[in-house]
Amino acid sequence: MLWGGGRARIKVSGEAIGAAGRARGVRKKQGGWSSLLGFLQFGANSDPGAPRLPFYRHALLVRITHWLNAGVLLVMLMSGLQIFNAHPALYWGAQSDFTHPLLSFSAFQNSLGQIDRGVTQLGPWHFDTTGVLGASWLDGTLLARAFPAWATLPGPQWLAMGRVWHFFFAWLFVINGGIFAFYALTRGHIRDLTPTARDIRALPHDIMQHAKLRFPKGEAAKRYNALQKLAYFTVVFVLGPLVVLTGLTMSPTMDAAFPFLPWIFDGRQSARTIHFICAFSFLGFFMVHIIMVVLSGTWNNIRSMITGRYLIEAGGEDV
Repeated sequence: MLWGGGRARIKVSGEAIGAAGRARGVRKKQGGWSSLLGFLQFGANSDPGAPRLPFYRHALLVRITHWLNAGVLLVMLMSGLQIFNAHPALYWGAQSDFTHPLLSFSAFQNSLGQIDRGVTQLGPWHFDTTGVLGASWLDGTLLARAFPAWATLPGPQWLAMGRVWHFFFAWLFVINGGIFAFYALTRGHIRDLTPTARDIRALPHDIMQHAKLRFPKGEAAKRYNALQKLAYFTVVFVLGPLVVLTGLTMSPTMDAAFPFLPWIFDGRQSARTIHFICAFSFLGFFMVHIIMVVLSGTWNNIRSMITGRYLIEAGGEDV
């Protein structure tokens, strides 16, 4: 009886311990999902249970031009890479210096005459970029292509169609950008985007806060911080006009009509190089922008760019 009773007590105790462990596991799993959902909604270092106030963050026209610009720039970049593939090298000046390009993507053949290597040249440096740049695979064959088929529009080498896509969407880019610029200038939105002397002084602090994934709360979240202002102003009022002007400079017709354009950029080949740099600056901005959208609250940010409304976590003025 004693041992039997002892075993019964041990069994009951083991079941209780097991049940408690399973409960902790369930709570831990639920806590993990809750943390993930909180991060997706409101970002890193946020308190999902904190009180939040709705704030009308983006006007309708800003939202429309934002989404149009995202699609237009994607098509322009991919069709631009298709055009670039026709002559995958960049120079500086009025003429092409084939022996001394600033940047080039080349494909090399083996002794059998087959493409076996892609090389990227940047100044005096050469890098083996087989499979990505210079030479890439298409339907099981390694082909001489500066940029691979998945990065260009259309995918196969088709210069004429690439130019059609690029020029059509370039006009959409100019019209969309012009509408946004007019709105920003006439409705005072440009003041929201223009960095001030105070913003410049705050840059080191803002950089440290972003590195720690600490994002503004309270009143501070109702306006752009120094990093946002600097990035948005540069993209909208520097890169935007620059990519349009350099694009026009590459056209012989536009050069004849406006001969000062090649003079401004030190030649058509210089304009082409600057145009290429601007295009990848847009891409770099886009990648950083997406990362920051995710880190600071994916759903909260996307919702604000769809409906205009953003939920602000109560907190200090400077976080």
